[in-house]
Amino acid sequence: MILASRLNSGQPTVGVGYELEAIAAVVIGGTSLMGGIGTIGGTIIGAFIMSVLKNGLNLMGVSQFWQMVAMGIVVVAAVYLDTLRKKIR
Repeated sequence: MILASRLNSGQPTVGVGYELEAIAAVVIGGTSLMGGIGTIGGTIIGAFIMSVLKNGLNLMGVSQFWQMVAMGIVVVAAVYLDTLRKKIR
């Protein structure tokens, strides 16, 4: 939406590839993939963490492939921590 407002046009393929980032932001924000309740604040914090990670890797000159690998590792870690948290309860 922000990109469309800046360009004064919309493209149906602009968001292709952002699925992993969106899911990662929600999971890092605390929403369980196994059914649960998430918060807007948690999702915003998750998006901020993902943006900082992606920007930092980009500034270090890490290739796009390894950036996606790093995001995948963060998502797997968040799901694992959520599973551990549910087992403790």
